[in-house]
Amino acid sequence: RPDLAAALRELRAQYEALAARNLQAAEDWYRARCARLHERAARSQEAVRASRREAGECRRQLQARLAEMESLRGAHQSLERQLQELEERHSAEAAGLQDTIGQLEDDLRNTKNEMARHLREYQDLLNVKMALDIEIAAYRKLLEGEENLFSTGSVGLSALNPLPNPTYPFQPRGFSSST
Repeated sequence: RPDLAAALRELRAQYEALAARNLQAAEDWYRARCARLHERAARSQEAVRASRREAGECRRQLQARLAEMESLRGAHQSLERQLQELEERHSAEAAGLQDTIGQLEDDLRNTKNEMARHLREYQDLLNVKMALDIEIAAYRKLLEGEENLFSTGSVGLSALNPLPNPTYPFQPRGFSSST
């Protein structure tokens, strides 16, 4: 008869050895798996830290860009207002200058009309003067003729006239006109 208790003991010992080996293999596998997971977790934590640092840097850059954009937007609005003010001032100055030009053109027209009127008056006066010069010359000839009559007669005209040789002091000037 075989010894059943010994066979059971041997079977049990084999089973326990197998269980111990399986347990050892499971623990080794668990430890290796945990080590890999810890290593992976460490790498992931480092990647998370790097991502957080990068996100923080991106956030700081974004805030800096937003602040710069707001600053530039304010400068742009200020420049737009200045441009609009300059355009309004320029328009007002241009309108003022147009008014001044219109007034100056009116003054120039009036001055030209006045000059033309003065020129006509001067021509009229010159014509009157010429007529008077002709008339004076005619009277002078008449007087000289009378003087000759008196000098051949009794009393000369020179005794009556205190000026020895009467002359007309104003000499006419030639005038040329472009109008």
